[in-house]
Amino acid sequence: MMAGKLFIVATPIGNLEDMTLRAIRVLKEADLIAAEDTRLTKKLLAHFDIHTAMTSFFKANENYKASSIISRIEEGANVALVSSAGTPCISDPGYPLLAEAVKRGIEIVPVPGACAAIAALSSGGLPTDRFTFIGFLPDKSGKRKKHLEELSAVEHTLVFYVSKWKAAATLADCLAVLGDRDACAAREMTKVHEEIIRAPLSEICDRYEKKSPKGEIVLIVAGKETKG
Repeated sequence: MMAGKLFIVATPIGNLEDMTLRAIRVLKEADLIAAEDTRLTKKLLAHFDIHTAMTSFFKANENYKASSIISRIEEGANVALVSSAGTPCISDPGYPLLAEAVKRGIEIVPVPGACAAIAALSSGGLPTDRFTFIGFLPDKSGKRKKHLEELSAVEHTLVFYVSKWKAAATLADCLAVLGDRDACAAREMTKVHEEIIRAPLSEICDRYEKKSPKGEIVLIVAGKETKG
């Protein structure tokens, strides 16, 4: 029996019109969908009239769940991995499954689509010829500042994901460690209340100190300026 394939399927980060035709077809044809949040994915599948079986696959269970999914693939099943929104494995569950699939020689098929970091970069107004994607910084301020200090000498654009719950504290630490650099805060990308703020870090920090943001933020910060 031939092994199946693992499809890494990107889904919309807000606007359902960003779902690709290929993603719809792959999800319809798959034998199983491994979903970060089955409740959210159920709504997505219903919208596109997709009836494929699902199994949960999130941070708390991905390490032990990966082995059973790999077994299904080796038995011939095609499995599609989706996160709650955007591209799986990009600050979302998936790496243990991906790593084991690579180790076993399973064919991995990317089905590209929406990604919050790329959407923000493409419209943020900061250099995109070189950038470093950091994702979420540590929760505790001490560890967060230490991480930021390690990045302070980087001369190209930095990209962070910022939780709405820690937005003010994270922005304050960024300002304290990196200085008042040019930045962009892209919030609720592709959704009804999408907001893109292009301003110095101090202005963005002040804005969200006065009013807590709703929704996750992609924070883009200019690299360290070079002399000459």
